[in-house]
Amino acid sequence: MSDAPLPAAADHSLSAVFGERRVLLNLAFRMLGSSYDAEDVVQETYMRWYALSEDDQREIRSPMAWLVRVAGRICLDHLSSARVRRERYVGEWLPEPLPGAAGAGVDPAATGPDPADQISLDESVTMGVLVVLDSVTPAERVAFILHDIFGVPFTEIAETVGRSPAACRQLATSARRRLRAAEPPAIRSSRHRDVVSAFKHACETGDLDTLVGLLDVTATATATADGGGRVRTALRPVVGADKIARLFLGVLRKAPGVSFRVEDVSGRPGLVGRVDGVTAAVIGIDLTQECRIGRLWLMMHPDKLHAWRTRDGR
Repeated sequence: MSDAPLPAAADHSLSAVFGERRVLLNLAFRMLGSSYDAEDVVQETYMRWYALSEDDQREIRSPMAWLVRVAGRICLDHLSSARVRRERYVGEWLPEPLPGAAGAGVDPAATGPDPADQISLDESVTMGVLVVLDSVTPAERVAFILHDIFGVPFTEIAETVGRSPAACRQLATSARRRLRAAEPPAIRSSRHRDVVSAFKHACETGDLDTLVGLLDVTATATATADGGGRVRTALRPVVGADKIARLFLGVLRKAPGVSFRVEDVSGRPGLVGRVDGVTAAVIGIDLTQECRIGRLWLMMHPDKLHAWRTRDGR
């Protein structure tokens, strides 16, 4: 996404205002990690805009800035309530993985019904970044995303989060610090793909030693799964190369009909598992500086695989 400040456009026409929908959808997805929740936020934002009288709309100097501020506020409320809902979530909660490579822009003419098709992929939507953002406070997440990713001034962010501009600056700094501490090294996409391909082959051949060798052996390799109580999977993160390797081999023994392909997951090479042509699992993968697998995010919750299943034709 661009770091340039949002334009102060004064076009209040229906086409101009609704033309900002894709920006709002991208904003809300980075806030919430769910394309369907993001779509709900965008719909609510437009409902509030059209609830204004024509006079009130004309008094707004920049409709885009107003829409972003309102969407940010709705996301903040959603994030705050989500923390309560997560206490009842079965197992680990993960953000929704999206199909596609980093830098693959969205077709401006795309009119597909799935909101995931309209989300631009860059470093701010990788599984690792969204997982870290989910660990910071709602106010930190909103301040960071609005400022660092969408270029909104702290004076405007202050109106969204209800704090001073100086406090919002500190919120963004705190989130930025957490992200930098957890940031994986920059690995060439071709090298990343080679490691993922080797992992796939070792899983398919049942090669435990090779699997262990591909994983980070410093006891920090972690695999986290999300089945949401809908699909049986590990309820807690699995830590350690040997445990992770045995977990994957065990899963494959119990599901002999699954076939894996190396595909881009949220902008980086990962794995997609299908059964009878239907996506059943998507695995996001981050590498260490030594090009070993340090983090795996296994998504099996069917509601979070809709973008992939749409591509499957299901």
